[in-house]
Amino acid sequence: MSQRTPEARVETLRTHVSRLRTALAGSIVGQGDTVDGVIVALLAAGHVLLEGVPGLGKTRLVRSLASLLSLEFSRIQFTPDLLPSDVLGANVLVEGRGDAKIEFRRGPVFTNILLADEINRATPKTQSALLEAMQERSVTVAGRTERLPDPFLVLATQNPLEMEGTYPLPEAQLDRFLMKLLVPFPTRDELRSILAMTTGADEVAPTPCLDAATLDDLRATVRSIGVAESMLDYVVRLIEATHPEREGATERVRRYVRYGSSPRGAQSLLLAAKVRAAMDGRFAVAAKDVRESLKPALRHRIILGFEGEADGVDRDSLLDDVLGSVKERG
Repeated sequence: MSQRTPEARVETLRTHVSRLRTALAGSIVGQGDTVDGVIVALLAAGHVLLEGVPGLGKTRLVRSLASLLSLEFSRIQFTPDLLPSDVLGANVLVEGRGDAKIEFRRGPVFTNILLADEINRATPKTQSALLEAMQERSVTVAGRTERLPDPFLVLATQNPLEMEGTYPLPEAQLDRFLMKLLVPFPTRDELRSILAMTTGADEVAPTPCLDAATLDDLRATVRSIGVAESMLDYVVRLIEATHPEREGATERVRRYVRYGSSPRGAQSLLLAAKVRAAMDGRFAVAAKDVRESLKPALRHRIILGFEGEADGVDRDSLLDDVLGSVKERG
């Protein structure tokens, strides 16, 4: 890859992104922003949380993406009775001829693409089983640490938290997701297309168009995208503006927010902006890349105070305030 020009590397990335979009369009109707967000996370090597009411195609999107990647895929249906060992694996006693030994049986987390379906239906104890896996790409059971395959990507779906039988994800776990994408209800025309696609003849499985080596190459291209000092400063000031005690915070942030984005949020924001720059054929991050990435990267990292929760304040509206108050050049 080092022998290719930056132009050639970015053009290769754009070609693969175009193929992914086209292939996904054969299985997913509409949801353009959601599809682009998932592709951004894939190229940034980050995990994704997809939120929406049941039946909007969240699981279908993840399954379709997994089918397009020549990678191992596992699905876990999260339920209230799911145990951490059901996710990570466990030590079991294996009897042989005249003896017995303890053997570690790997759980479904040992894969490349993990679909954590309805993750907020499991108890917090089981949800937290994924913390080490998502951050360290490893699993520790009974003092034994096992590395996860590379690449490793968690695509989790959840229903809105106010629905019955769900458990809010802890802040520490939310912070492990590169972005949170909101899946909207389809338009009338999209709903008609969905009905035509899903109630007719058997669908043809998508043909894989991306493998691990190519994905690794594309991720290296993303990391090579340049960032000017002014853009770094812009990202820093946006992050600071989400904290109510900082000078740049807006009046609504000071009133409704208890704690703003973590440093991991700044990393996620910049990585997502790099991907968007490359997808647009540019070799350096622009302010528009940062602005487009702000809500997906930070909406799940804003912790509301009591008044914010009581008033049902929308986090996206707070981020709109932040974008309006923080100028590109300070």
